[in-house]
Amino acid sequence: MVPQLDAILFEAHRPVPFEDAWTAQRQLQQRLLTSPDGPEAVLLLEHEPCYTLGRGASEAFLRFDPAAPPLPLHRIDRGGEVTHHAPGQLVLYPVLNLQRHGADLHLYLRRLEQVVIDLLAGLDLQGERVAGLTGVWLDGRKLAAIGVGARRWISQHGLALNVEIDLAGFAAVVPCGIADRPVGRLVDASPALTTNALRQPLLETFARHFQLNLRPPSAQERLEGW
Repeated sequence: MVPQLDAILFEAHRPVPFEDAWTAQRQLQQRLLTSPDGPEAVLLLEHEPCYTLGRGASEAFLRFDPAAPPLPLHRIDRGGEVTHHAPGQLVLYPVLNLQRHGADLHLYLRRLEQVVIDLLAGLDLQGERVAGLTGVWLDGRKLAAIGVGARRWISQHGLALNVEIDLAGFAAVVPCGIADRPVGRLVDASPALTTNALRQPLLETFARHFQLNLRPPSAQERLEGW
């Protein structure tokens, strides 16, 4: 039996401003950079409405003036193009020491995709990859966007799964820079699904793939606001 690694779970049950989650990730990343043998961490949350651009993303995929965005717009240190976050979308941010998990960013992306595919399989839904692209699709619609960053093998960012999000916010951008493949959400395939119902299954599937024992933070490990 593969031994489990210790990982702290930070879970928010209210929509979180993007800046707050990004600050938390950077603090947790710095902890692991300072103490590489310390516990890993996972954040699970829903965001307040916003847009994010990867570090090399093109503003050509914005259908608005970036100087006057309709929602907060953040350029951040992950790969990938523009995406949209809002309540109804489950966001999982693993802060892992990837040297414990294969030390391969491409493998890490595929493993995050597999987490979503396995989660969907448990719901009797067939998630799919698209050759040459990153993410997970269902019936030709992109359900999960995945974008990561790492500093000295300590990861940030992760995956966003559309469950019951209002898709109207995606109309202001070309999501992930892919113009010919629409965005979808799980509730359209299975109307009874909610973000609250999927939180625990998503955590369990992720923990199983990465052999993690998720636990709450100790008093010393807590982050301000979490």
